[in-house]
Parts: sequence; structure tokens; C-alpha cells
Amino acid sequence: MEDLSSCKVGFSLQGKSAIVTGGSLGIGAAIALKLAECGANVAINYRKHKQEAEEIIKQINDFGSKGLLVQADISNFEDAGKMVNVVITEFGGIDILVNNAGVNWDGVIWKMTEEQWDSVLDINLKGYFNYIRAVAPLFRDQQSGKIINVTSINGLRGKFGQANYSASKAGIIGLTKTVARELGKYGVNVNAVAPGLIETDMMKNADESVRAAALEDIVLKRIGMPDDIANVVAFLCSDLARHITGEVIKVDGGQYI
Repeated sequence: MEDLSSCKVGFSLQGKSAIVTGGSLGIGAAIALKLAECGANVAINYRKHKQEAEEIIKQINDFGSKGLLVQADISNFEDAGKMVNVVITEFGGIDILVNNAGVNWDGVIWKMTEEQWDSVLDINLKGYFNYIRAVAPLFRDQQSGKIINVTSINGLRGKFGQANYSASKAGIIGLTKTVARELGKYGVNVNAVAPGLIETDMMKNADESVRAAALEDIVLKRIGMPDDIANVVAFLCSDLARHITGEVIKVDGGQYI
């Protein structure tokens, strides 16, 4: 049986250049490393986690790909444009955009503050718009490109105490489908990946009762790993997914069922 965990068969991204937002930690780091493993040059941004981001860049370089680190706040429209220009200068172009960076700031709707709402929407939804807006003219002109937006199953079903987060993730789904329609005639694929519960640092530190309750919802009875998301993103970035666009792919072990 072929080992599909590597990028030796069918998943080559050799010669491609990618941006992964939020690539210093968790799912974003796994995506950045998977794309590099597949041969892509990868740029990531950081706002606060510089040391962690520098470690990811080192690992990208260890794969033989080029890594590029840019300080940029994804919620800032100008920062997004500047980062895209830096990546074009350093890599000679951009072929892939993975919007991944996100935050949560939970609270029931009757207690949620305007600051909680605005902060989450500015990063999780406006941040995705900022980067898509920055690469869209390039992808349109070059008649190619891959955009993958990381959303959540909670954008499909909602979650108690996460009105802001769920709304932002639902907005990403609408954004994905609309941009897929707008850029499709230019040969650009736009898709979303919707993770369920994933083993991040926050989950590793959760109380055992919380983990047990979460596992009750998951058909496969395992909490997902960041690589489970990264593998699907790599596929969507490859030529194997050339006829897939406007889709939302759940990667949740059956949690949504």
C-alpha cells in the first residue's frame, strides 16, 4: 500500500508559493509544514508569537523549501496588502492562500460585549476578506490560484456561548462560496475546511470530563489532530482537486452527524 502521509504520490506542490495565516501555532503550523513537505515555499505571519513562528520557519527550511516570516495583523487591511507584496517580491509570486488565523472570546449572547463581538469578527471574518482581497487581482490575472479557508463545524451548526465565533465561521462559508463563483472563470479554486474538535494546546490542557463529553459526539471516538486538517488542505491545494470549488469539507470524525 502506498504511503499517502508523505507527498511523494500525487500531492506535489513543488514550485508553488503559499501564504498561511496564523501559521505559528496549532492547525496553522501543521498546514504550513505540510505544504512545505509537499515542496511549496511558505510564508506565515505573526502578531505576538514570534519565537514560535521562527521555529516553524526553521522547520520549513529543513524540508528544503523557502520559509518567510512577516509581522502582520490579519485584521488590518493594509498589513494584509503589505504582506502579499512582500511575498510576491521574495517568492516571485503566490499560488496558494490558506486563511487559518482565528480567535474565540466566548460568552452567552445576553452577556456578550460589543468588544467581544467586534474583536472576533474582525479577525475571523474581516481578516479572511483582507487577504482574499489582496490576492484576488493576482490570481485573476494569472488565471490560477488556490484559496482554502479554515472555518468550523460550529459555523454550520452553531454552539452555545459562541454567537460571535459561530457567526464569523458561518460568514466564512458564505464568503467562500461567493468568491468561488466570482473567481471560478479565472481558474481559481476556493474551498473551505471545517474542523471539528482538534487536539490543540488548549484541548490538551482541558479537564478529562470535558474531553470525555466531547468524545461522545465524535463517531470515530478520537479527537482529531492538526495533521488531519493539514492533509485535506494539501489535497485541496494540489492538482488532484482541480475540479473542486465552493465546497465545505468537514474534518470532524463524524462530530457533526
